[in-house]
Amino acid sequence: MIRLNQTVVVEGKYDKIKIENFIDAFIIATDGFRIFKNEEKRALLSSLARKTGIIIMTDSDSAGMMIRSHIKSIASQGEVINVYVPRIKGKEKRKNTSGAEGILGVEGLSEEIIKECLIKSGVTGDTVLMRKEKEISKSMLYEMGLTGGKDSSKKREVLYNFLKLPLCMQTNSFLDYINTVYSKAEFERVCEECLNQADSK
Repeated sequence: MIRLNQTVVVEGKYDKIKIENFIDAFIIATDGFRIFKNEEKRALLSSLARKTGIIIMTDSDSAGMMIRSHIKSIASQGEVINVYVPRIKGKEKRKNTSGAEGILGVEGLSEEIIKECLIKSGVTGDTVLMRKEKEISKSMLYEMGLTGGKDSSKKREVLYNFLKLPLCMQTNSFLDYINTVYSKAEFERVCEECLNQADSK
């Protein structure tokens, strides 16, 4: 398992599922070209580029290059590492036909190939900080009233707005995000600041 501090950005959910098997990091899927109109996700990527740095790993077709270029422009004020995957002819097993350019996307590549691409891009244990251990647990979110309670969804919405996160972010993704960006003490301070701001309105 490769453990990284940086956020990894891929195109689709199947790319995300693929690399989750051997990369322990906060992983975001752009949902293809939807990233061009999703202001919340664009703001999130910009913030993550500044806070953790991002690793862009899109497909090697023209669509992937367009999406990569767009993400780079979004993240211009932060750290960006580009990981380029090879153009290999073929189609993914789940698809009936290959893509427009007839090449494999990230989801169709082997673990070995993707790891080799990471190394070629300088993403190795020697040059990339290892991801810190997760300090914030689901039970902590429960104790704070952010999950499992009657008003939990409303409390999360207030916190999401305060942190400028997409309101549609699932709890597991939120947990990954805060463990990537904050220590336990920092997250507690952020929640207190959010609560104080809400009370003052």
